[in-house]
Amino acid sequence: MTPLLPPSVRVFVRDWLSANQVVLKDGDDVVAIDSGYGKHVPLTLALLASRQGVDGKPLTRLVNTHCHADHMGGNAAIKRAWGCPIAVPEGEAPLIERWDTMTLLLDYAGQTAECFPVDEVVRADSTHVWGGLEWRALAAPGHATGALVYYNPEHRILISGDALWENGYGIVMPPEMAPAALPAARTTLEMLAQLDIDVVIPGHGEPFRDVGRARAHAARGSARVPRSCGGLSRSQRALLRARACRVRRHAGERAGARRRGQAQQGIPGTRLTAGRVSSLPCTPRREW
Repeated sequence: MTPLLPPSVRVFVRDWLSANQVVLKDGDDVVAIDSGYGKHVPLTLALLASRQGVDGKPLTRLVNTHCHADHMGGNAAIKRAWGCPIAVPEGEAPLIERWDTMTLLLDYAGQTAECFPVDEVVRADSTHVWGGLEWRALAAPGHATGALVYYNPEHRILISGDALWENGYGIVMPPEMAPAALPAARTTLEMLAQLDIDVVIPGHGEPFRDVGRARAHAARGSARVPRSCGGLSRSQRALLRARACRVRRHAGERAGARRRGQAQQGIPGTRLTAGRVSSLPCTPRREW
């Protein structure tokens, strides 16, 4: 069953490596959440400029769930294009301000991103009106220490970033490298279990409604992660990085195959371009 979203919530489901983009739109108040990977900036800008994006209006604000390259890689380009303030989670702001490429996992993942200014910070447990809806910012550490998710109680929508996908969540560093990461990820899953959620808009993959199944799947995955990896050599870290990339690439390929099937069946909201599907909204209540 395709999740229904209120007219003010638009979702661009992206192929790997870019994270999904969410546009919250109410009159002249247009807020974008996350900006994709740097190499995909031309498509990111085109999607944002489209009728289902800002559609000629000013972009009020760009907000990030966290600051890994696939979520903030288009920040600098979007600021140049629209001159909007950029708001990042409070815990991520110092990493951006000193451009800590190691902690931002740019060095670790072999990725690049263009530096950008932090204009505003979003604090955990704060409330914001974006696109005419009220959103609660909730701390969601694990995959990224300072990550936030955004929850709308009225429509029971969760913008989860990489804290929860339909079939897992973003990679969590092993205890030898980040001893607090795995316990934090488990705490985040427990926190999400307390929310009344109808629809999850994940950082990667299609929006989904079977939240209980997704949480259970993620919890099983976290339980299988070893608590100690021994001393990791450089080659072992490289192997772990390659394994993580394979896991996430596989998830992206599965999502891409699903969208290609939809496009071939003529389902509105998708288009097949050069062998890849880029999702385009068809109506305000069916976004991908």
